[in-house]
Amino acid sequence: MQKLKTLELNVPQARYSVIWLHGLGADGHDFEPIVAELDFKNKQQTRFIFPHAPSMPVTINNGMVMPAWYDIVAPRIDAEQDEKGIRHSAIQINQLIETEIQRGIESKNILLAGFSQGGAIALHTGLRFNKPLAGIMALSTYLPLKNFVTTESDIANKDITLFYAHGSHDPVIPITLAEASNAFLTQLDYKINWHCYPMEHSVIPQEIDDISHWLDKVLTS
Repeated sequence: MQKLKTLELNVPQARYSVIWLHGLGADGHDFEPIVAELDFKNKQQTRFIFPHAPSMPVTINNGMVMPAWYDIVAPRIDAEQDEKGIRHSAIQINQLIETEIQRGIESKNILLAGFSQGGAIALHTGLRFNKPLAGIMALSTYLPLKNFVTTESDIANKDITLFYAHGSHDPVIPITLAEASNAFLTQLDYKINWHCYPMEHSVIPQEIDDISHWLDKVLTS
């Protein structure tokens, strides 16, 4: 399996790692500028890693080749899902996590983050990872393959904290789908830090402030 290319914002003595996945059609540079806007106490000890999704034909976009974590085959993204593509990307993110552990970062100090498609992969991967992680940041996204969660989730991350944020006017991933994902995870007793903002499929300053406060709480061990 080909290793993912990544953009890395390193620090002299990293104690924490944030692996942040971009959305469909973007690349690892997409969320790089937001790092400068984050304000949390252990930022100077945090390595940010932005992987680049491989390019592939995307069915819903008339087969156009673009960076994607998996194919989207239907307008209702939760109806017909690319299970093979989702699981393939999860394996690649698992490899990035394991690489960070080999570099000396404890798993409990590694956080998965993602926007849209990237957020879906962050949720899918983090809930199944077999070592405790610091948290999952799911931005403007949904829980893919949710019918498998109860049998595939790992006990190591049963108590993981999730930051889940969505826009009330999102035309790409409807707020109703995010709310359903949030409700499903809440029923499974996951700890959800839920935020809904008056925005579309984007990120706004208030959200960045809330992320900073949350990182203050989870990147502390």
